[in-house]
Amino acid sequence: MHQPWLNGMELLEDALRNKNFLTSGLEEMDMFLHGGFRVGQLTELVGPSSSGKTQVCLQVASNVARKYNGTVVYLDTGNSFSPQRIAQILGQSSDPANSQVKYQNLQNIMRNILCHSVFDIFGLFDVLHQLQFQLKLQNGKGDCHGRLLIVDSVSSLITPVLGGSGSLGRALMVAVGFLLKKLAHEHNLAVLVTNHTVAGEGGICKPALGESWKSIPHVRLLLYHERGSNICKISILKHPSMASGKAARFVMLPDSEHKGEPGMKRTV
Repeated sequence: MHQPWLNGMELLEDALRNKNFLTSGLEEMDMFLHGGFRVGQLTELVGPSSSGKTQVCLQVASNVARKYNGTVVYLDTGNSFSPQRIAQILGQSSDPANSQVKYQNLQNIMRNILCHSVFDIFGLFDVLHQLQFQLKLQNGKGDCHGRLLIVDSVSSLITPVLGGSGSLGRALMVAVGFLLKKLAHEHNLAVLVTNHTVAGEGGICKPALGESWKSIPHVRLLLYHERGSNICKISILKHPSMASGKAARFVMLPDSEHKGEPGMKRTV
């Protein structure tokens, strides 16, 4: 039942053919990440509350559904998915001036985004196994349009099962992580998950979920607002080809310009 052995040349051909990048729609972020979010990898976006993690997820989902005409599976764990915000983002990026054409384009793009509410880790397992089954059927028909899987947020599902001294919670967490990575690799998906921060030594914030989770994502990005300004900073916590600590700053649009929803605008 295990996957066959692959030699280096087969892995290189797979990487060149399938493991491309999906752009976020945020030009400066894509430049910073050398192309965007890589297909076949699990990317984690870490940040404190109100740091803009969900905003980034909505932006990426909008861009992938529009630019690549691919399916986006958005697993919403906290009722944070905003179709109005998606429509607003798409309205800003649409080119046609005709309102009827713009509305038809919006309908077509929004149908590519499949949102499912998940409220516990067992529900997450159910959805991921259903997705795995559907992707296998699509692959068998040569018709795999799935491109992006978002879990916002994975930590809100895992944290409740980590309490106590038993190892069951950690085992469930690791199983979720490896299932996400398996989906990404075998079905050429880009997987994006969000995680919150907790207080560490000396009051310094660190990613939640501890050391067992730390090794699972291929890429870990830290996002936060600079206090007293509209500037946000994204930095590398872990990346297979970029140095940890590398960072870029962006201007967050004021709430009044986006009806309460922040958005990245430009590098400073």
